[in-house]
Amino acid sequence: MKDGNGNALWRYLTNFWTIVLYAAVIMDFITNNAYRDLIGPIAAIYIASLAIYTGDKEFERWSHNYEKRRPGEIFVIVWTVLIVLIFIFDLILAMSYKMPDAVISTYIAVLTVLAITGKSKWTYNLNKSR
Repeated sequence: MKDGNGNALWRYLTNFWTIVLYAAVIMDFITNNAYRDLIGPIAAIYIASLAIYTGDKEFERWSHNYEKRRPGEIFVIVWTVLIVLIFIFDLILAMSYKMPDAVISTYIAVLTVLAITGKSKWTYNLNKSR
């Protein structure tokens, strides 16, 4: 499944696991940690698919086969909003919700992937303009 500029399969898988993980985190919050045991494995699959997808995108960029823009900032914004809203609702509703470590680890991984790909993109554009 090629989309002309990379492997669309990884994009679809990453988007699928993103939605599954968002849903699991929201359900875990609503049910006050009832889905805690599911979040770790789902997060691991999500991070793996995200790493493969972004690695594939960067390889395509550096192979001069990548032109489309799919900004990763959107993932970071949505993750940030989700985590902040959970903290706010937890305070407002005076719940005893404990944010799973896997959620924080996933957020850090998403930030890291964005930082690395941003630096890679900057370096590529610098080299391309020379």
